[in-house]
Amino acid sequence: MIFGHPAPFEWRRIRRPGRRLPDAGATSAVLGIDADGAGTATRMGDRKKEPAVGDEVTWRSHGSTAEGRVEKKVTDRRKEAGRTVAASPEEPQYVVRSEKSGKKAAHKGSALRKRRGSK
Repeated sequence: MIFGHPAPFEWRRIRRPGRRLPDAGATSAVLGIDADGAGTATRMGDRKKEPAVGDEVTWRSHGSTAEGRVEKKVTDRRKEAGRTVAASPEEPQYVVRSEKSGKKAAHKGSALRKRRGSK
């Protein structure tokens, strides 16, 4: 070991926990697959739970929770919030403005949570 780190040839010996995959016998309900094989898994970005313009939301940002308000729903590929947003009508993204910094950011609906106590 050099400075507390394993030598390069020892790196491959370090075991890291792997991601668990569903069992081969998992039911279609567990996997979110309906009879025709299309996925129906429920997630925060579902149409009924999508944030609306003006909603107060929170999201995870750099290890902490940020708060802000939804300003716009983006449904096509365009430049927003300082980057190219790859949104579509099936997978919309939302432009939010942070209360703390005042800056804009674009997030998928699944990354946003409605703030407790908001309308």
